[in-house]
Amino acid sequence: MILSDLIDFETLRVIWWGLLGVLLIGFALTDGFDMGVGALLPFVAKTDVERRVVINTVGPVWEGNQVWFILGGGAIFAAWPPLYAVSFSGFYLAMFVILAALIVRPVAFKYRSKREDPTWRERWDWALFAGGAVPATLFGVAVGNVLLGVPFHLTQDLMPMYDGSMLGKFVGLLRPFALLAGVVSLSMLLMHGAAWLSVKTEGAVKDRARAIGVTAGMVAAGGYALAGLWLAVGIDGYAFTAEAVTDGPSNPLLSEVMRGGSWLSAYAERPWIAVAPLMGFAGIALAVMGLKAGREVTTLLASKLGILGVISSVGLTMFPFILPSTVDPDSSLTVWDASSSHLTLFIMLVCAVIFMPLILMYTAWVYRVLWGKVTEDEVTGKSDTLY
Repeated sequence: MILSDLIDFETLRVIWWGLLGVLLIGFALTDGFDMGVGALLPFVAKTDVERRVVINTVGPVWEGNQVWFILGGGAIFAAWPPLYAVSFSGFYLAMFVILAALIVRPVAFKYRSKREDPTWRERWDWALFAGGAVPATLFGVAVGNVLLGVPFHLTQDLMPMYDGSMLGKFVGLLRPFALLAGVVSLSMLLMHGAAWLSVKTEGAVKDRARAIGVTAGMVAAGGYALAGLWLAVGIDGYAFTAEAVTDGPSNPLLSEVMRGGSWLSAYAERPWIAVAPLMGFAGIALAVMGLKAGREVTTLLASKLGILGVISSVGLTMFPFILPSTVDPDSSLTVWDASSSHLTLFIMLVCAVIFMPLILMYTAWVYRVLWGKVTEDEVTGKSDTLY
């Protein structure tokens, strides 16, 4: 018996759908507060010393946090090749903008302290702001477009095709619902960044972060509720018109899909998935209350719970669809027809079982070593301070 036969193809597909969600959520929970802190930097820190305090709360950990982003991209490439091809070609300019912002961020970290000129440092502070705010917003816009559907179709040889220019495709992503999703994403990560600063800082910086975090959390909750209402009454969902073959070949054109109805019908079919939006609202509410009350670790944990619930609700609502097509619903990518082969998914799963615990243990060790507040005395009194 071949080892890969120990787990059937259908189960492997669901496992890798879940693992992709875990990697993306892991990125949001870790690098999410990095982006939130960067976006908050010009507003929570008024002096150079305060800004150095804020920067040093994330400076030692942001590179490790981006491992989750790399793993997520690698998982899409290896486990879901059609998804990688369709999304990276259709969202090419948006991805370029995100990557440019993420590249600017480490440059700003390294170059800000090279000169003591206030103008020089202020420019790099705004670069850090862009490196946090731009990806946080565009990731949400991307999620909004996934729920709306993307205008692509597959040729008979499974080549993805888009109409229009690259710029036109980018502008076409900026639809009202997608922009709302971007607002939810940005405000949620601002809240998360504020929760992190409440743990890592003190004094005026902490107070400003708490105040902004409360507002951001309320915006996130309101935007999330509005998005749910919009999905219920104004956006078509997708469904199979014939029974899906869950262990068949990875060819989306073999499926029969229709556009219509509501995405939220999934909650009638699988009522248990309502736990995800409940976690989203509960986590955000607890984080807002924690920020108001001045609680620290529990507020950060509540913020993580809210992010977990919000992102999970998207995947669970859409399952088994991954990337719907507005041009040709039959070209839509689903869990059942857009994966790599059975053997590839099995080998990758073995690797994940070996390496994921190592990554988690290393990450936990790093945070344990670096735990504690960053103070003004620390950043001004130590010559080995990084930033």
